[in-house]
Amino acid sequence: MRLPTLSAADLELLRKYDTPTVCNVVELYDLRLRTAGYMDARIQACYPKLPPMVGYASTALFRSAAPPRSGGAYSGLVEQVAAFAELPGPPVVVFQDLDSPVAAATFGEVMCTTYKSFGAAGLITSGAGRDLDQVEPLHFPCFSNGTICAHGYCHIPAINVPVHVGGVAIHPGDLLHGDRNGVTTIPHEIASEVAHACAEYMAAEAIVLDYLRAGKPDPKGYAEARNECKERIDALARRLKGGHKV
Repeated sequence: MRLPTLSAADLELLRKYDTPTVCNVVELYDLRLRTAGYMDARIQACYPKLPPMVGYASTALFRSAAPPRSGGAYSGLVEQVAAFAELPGPPVVVFQDLDSPVAAATFGEVMCTTYKSFGAAGLITSGAGRDLDQVEPLHFPCFSNGTICAHGYCHIPAINVPVHVGGVAIHPGDLLHGDRNGVTTIPHEIASEVAHACAEYMAAEAIVLDYLRAGKPDPKGYAEARNECKERIDALARRLKGGHKV
């Protein structure tokens, strides 16, 4: 798997910004529809107070409604963590639960402890989680479509395959950013620029927010603040698109 490598400094920079701001900056490039690339409301943060999660997708399929054809519970887990080494940075484990309806929890204390110990930055599943109280002290971001108390016949039929989670197709190695607001993908070719543009985007928005927080706003002053904000964002968009070759 040959993927562009984002520097450790750029990864750390992305962790400083919330996911909506990252989405706002990605939109400036017009590389995709504004309704594409981020997971829908089915995928919710289990621990919304944790800081943003950033990492590369380590994808897998999951089943728990029936026993695996071979192996036992959690079969495929060893191979999964071994494959983390193929990624250019911290893994984010992304599961597509194939059972409909979801039969049991994808993750719990043992799995999350395992993934964190092997360097993962977080976990996302289209299915359910459990052991939420036990996982919380790990400070390991988890995103799911709910909770179920049992693990059923949990097993991992395949790893490093395209998956579909929260309405988004996720490929192995996709760059992901998530926080209490949800999860988005960041195209590799603009990831470094996005990291460095977030502060400027927030500064533009602050023009409107600072005006309103100053007290006694009026429509004329509000319109002026909005226009200045828009001008700065438009200028940022022109610069980003002008320096980026699609």
